[in-house]
Amino acid sequence: MRRRTRAMPPSGTWSSGSSWPWPRGSHSSGPSATVRKDPGSRKVGDNSLHPHLAPGKIVCVGRNYRAHASELGNDVPQEPLLFLKPPSSLIPGGESILQPPGVGRVDFEGEVAFVVGRRGRLIREEEAWTFVSHVVPANDVTARDLQRSDAQWTRAKGFDTFCAVGTPVPLEQVDLDGLRVRTRVNGEIRQDAPISDMAFPPPVLLSYISRIMTLEPGDLILTGTPEGVGPLVPWDEVEVEIPGVGAVMNPVRAAPGAPWPRPRPR
Repeated sequence: MRRRTRAMPPSGTWSSGSSWPWPRGSHSSGPSATVRKDPGSRKVGDNSLHPHLAPGKIVCVGRNYRAHASELGNDVPQEPLLFLKPPSSLIPGGESILQPPGVGRVDFEGEVAFVVGRRGRLIREEEAWTFVSHVVPANDVTARDLQRSDAQWTRAKGFDTFCAVGTPVPLEQVDLDGLRVRTRVNGEIRQDAPISDMAFPPPVLLSYISRIMTLEPGDLILTGTPEGVGPLVPWDEVEVEIPGVGAVMNPVRAAPGAPWPRPRPR
C-alpha cells in the first residue's frame, strides 16, 4: 500500500505551535503515566512520535450508529453528518483529558478512526480502503451541554485535549471484518459494538468526505460512536479499545482557572 506522511519542517522540530501538539516523553497509556501540561517541542527521530499521524484536519461523523442516535433523541441522518475537530485537540494515551472551567457535562465517545495514507479526491467506494494507511482507537470527547446549546458543534468538540488517540496500526495488520470499539470507564465497559452496526460504513464515509474536501496524508477520520456514551468526571480513567488493534487510556482532570466571561453582542 502506498503511504505518504507530512513533511517535517526544515528545522527538524515540531514546535508547540505546529499541528503536532504532543509533548516529549513517554506515551504510556497506563494509570501511572505522567501528566504534562506544556506541549513543548518534538525532535525528529523521537520514537514516541507517530509519523503517520499528523493531521491537517480531523473529520468526524455524527450519529452513525442507530442506537447512539436514538439514545440522544435523534434520527439517523439521511446522509453522513460531518463536523471537524482541530488538530490542537489531539492528545496521546496517558495525557489528561481536561474538563474546561465553567463547562458542565463532558462525555466520552469511543470510536474507530482511520489515518489517510495518500491524497484523495472524488474517491470511489470500491477503492476507498486503498487510501487508508492505519487504524487507530480514538475518543471524541464532547462537552455535551454545549453541543445541545450551540447551533454548531465546534466549541463542544474543539477544546484542547478533546481528541485522544492511540498508536496507529497498519491497515494490512487489521481484520477489517472483525473491527469493533469498546470503551471502559474505571474498568467498567460502557460501549461495545462492531462497525457493522454503522449506518454508513467506512468506504461510504471516505467516498462521501472526499467529494467535499480533498483528503491529505495524515488526515484523521473518526467514524462515529456507538450507544453507551456518558459523562466523565475528574479522576476518572477512560479507555477506548479496538480489540486486536490497541487501546488509548486517559485520566480525566479539571483544568485550572476560572471560567472566561462570556462575550456579549454590541
